[in-house]
Amino acid sequence: MADTPPFLDQNLLEGTLYQDQQRLADRTGSLLSAKISGHPAPQVIARYAVDANPGSGLVLDIGCGRGASTLALTRALSDARICAIDASASLLTAARDRLSLHGLSARTLRADFHRLPLASGQAAVAVAAFCLYHSPIPRQAVQEIARCLEPGGRAILATKSADSYASLDRLMEKAGLDPKATNRISLYAAFHSGNLRATAEGVLDLVHIEHEVHRFRFPDLDHAAAYLATSPKYALPAGLSGNKDALASRLKATVPDGPVETASVVSYLVGTKPSGRTA
Repeated sequence: MADTPPFLDQNLLEGTLYQDQQRLADRTGSLLSAKISGHPAPQVIARYAVDANPGSGLVLDIGCGRGASTLALTRALSDARICAIDASASLLTAARDRLSLHGLSARTLRADFHRLPLASGQAAVAVAAFCLYHSPIPRQAVQEIARCLEPGGRAILATKSADSYASLDRLMEKAGLDPKATNRISLYAAFHSGNLRATAEGVLDLVHIEHEVHRFRFPDLDHAAAYLATSPKYALPAGLSGNKDALASRLKATVPDGPVETASVVSYLVGTKPSGRTA
C-alpha cells in the first residue's frame, strides 16, 4: 500500500477509482444489497434541500458521483436549477444517464471542488456528499463551497465515520489476506464524522448535525467479497484486487463461510453562509 491514503492518492483518483463508473457501481450495489438499517442518504439530503427552500435558485451537487443525490434533488426540487459537479467525466456521464432513465435532466460540470468555475454568491444550496474525504485539506473545499453560496445560502455536507466497516478489516486480517488491515488508515480519515463540525465551524453557521448508524449484513463470504474486492484500502495478494470470485475463494479457504455483518455511521451537517459575508 502506498504511503498516501488511497482516497487522497491523485493517481488512484484519476485512474482505477473513478476513471470509469464500474468500480463505484459494484461497490455501491454490494453495500445496498446488504443494507438492513439506515435511511437512504440521497433522500435525507433531498429533505434537507427542500427545507432550505431554494425556489428557482441554483442547487449544486458537488462530487455527484453516479448521480444518486442528483436524482433525488431533481425530483424533490422541481423549480430549482440543478447542477451536478464531479471531477470524473465518466461519473458525470453516469449521472446524466441515471437522470435520463427517469425522464429528467440537469446541468453537469466537470470541476475540482477546490476550484469551482462559478462566480461567488450564485448558489442557494450546495450539497457535498461523500466526497470531501478526497481533499487533503477539506476545510479549503468547504471555504470554496461557501464562496459559491449566496449570503444565507445553505450547505449540506455528508460523510462517514472513520471506523466505518471496521469488522471487514478484522475479517481481512483474520483471513491473512491483509495482516495489517486493522492498522491501516481509514479511507475517510481526511473528513469524517469526528471532524465534521470542526471543519465547517467558522466557515458556515451551523444549523444541524445528524449522525445515523447504517448496518449491513452480507449473507455469505461471496457477497462480502463482492464489496471487499472494490476497496482500495487493503494490500491484497496478487490477483485478488477487483476479483470478487478469487477473493471469495481465498476467504473461504481460511475462515468459516456464513453471514458477515458490518456498520458505518453516516453524518450530515447543514450550515448557512453568514449573511454578512459575500465571498
